[in-house]
Amino acid sequence: MTGECFIDVDGIRTRYFDKGSGEVLVLFHGSHLGTNDACESALDWELNFDRLAEWFRVIAVDKLGQGHTDNPKRDEDYTMAATVRHAYRFLQTLGLNHVHVIGHSRGGYVVGRLTLEHPEIVRSCIIVDSGTLAPGPSETETIMARAPEPRLTRESQRWIIEHYSYSGAHITNTWLDAATAIANLAKYREAVSKMYDQGLKDKQFLPQLALEKEESLNWILQGRLTPPTLLVWGYNDPTAALRRGQYLFEIIAQRTAIAEMHIINHAGHFCYREQPETFNHVIRGFVEKVSRRSQASG
Repeated sequence: MTGECFIDVDGIRTRYFDKGSGEVLVLFHGSHLGTNDACESALDWELNFDRLAEWFRVIAVDKLGQGHTDNPKRDEDYTMAATVRHAYRFLQTLGLNHVHVIGHSRGGYVVGRLTLEHPEIVRSCIIVDSGTLAPGPSETETIMARAPEPRLTRESQRWIIEHYSYSGAHITNTWLDAATAIANLAKYREAVSKMYDQGLKDKQFLPQLALEKEESLNWILQGRLTPPTLLVWGYNDPTAALRRGQYLFEIIAQRTAIAEMHIINHAGHFCYREQPETFNHVIRGFVEKVSRRSQASG
C-alpha cells in the first residue's frame, strides 16, 4: 500500500493511507488496542486498497493504539468508546463529510456505533464480519485459547490468522512482517501490559463494551441506524458465525430503509482478503448505487 500519511488527532499521532479520488471510503480494520492475538492495522486492506482506489478516494486508518497510531493518553481511554471518538475526530480533522465507512470485525462495531452517533456525516455504513456488533456468543476465545506461545511472535500471529480463515492463502509475508514489527513497538508492548498485566481488559474494556453493544443494538431497534447499510459476511467464518450476522441483518432491516447483506462463500473472518475481487465489486456496486440515489434525491 502506498500513500502513507500521519495526522495529529487531538494529540494522537495517527497513521493513515490515502489514495484515489471521488466518493470517499474510509476503512477501519479489526481487533482492538493492546490485544495479544494479532496486530491488525490499516495494512489489513492491502489486497483491496489499490483496486478500490481505482474507483473511489480510499482512506485506511490505524485505529487508536493500533498499527502506528499512538496509544491513548489516559488509562480510562483504553475502551471501544474512545476508539469510536478517535475515529470521529479523525474524520473531522481531515474535514471529511458524507463518507462511506467500512469496518471489519471490531472495526465493524466502530463504524456501526459511529453511524448511530453521527449519522449526518455517514453516506453509507458497511459492516464486515463483526461479531463484536452481532448478537450472540463468540467462539473467538475458545479457538484462540490454543494459539501457540509466546504470543505475538510471527509464528503465533500466523496461526491465529489461519484459524480465523477458511484458507491461509491470503496471508502475505508483507502483512506478517508488518504485524511482527508492530508487536515489537514499545508503545504496543505498553498497551499489552496495560490490558493484561494491569487488568484494563477485564476491569474496563470488556465490561464497557458489553454495555455499549447492548445500547447500540437497542438504538438500531429504535430506528437510529438511518443511512444505507450493507453487511458483508464470510459464509465460513469460524468466529463470527453466519447465523449471528443474519440475526444482525434482521434487526437492521426491520428499521433501516436501505439494508442489504452479501454472503461470500469459501471465506472466513477475513472475507475481504480471502475473496478480494468479489468483495471489491460488492463494495463498488453498493457505493455507486447509494451515490446515484443521493444524487437523484439531492
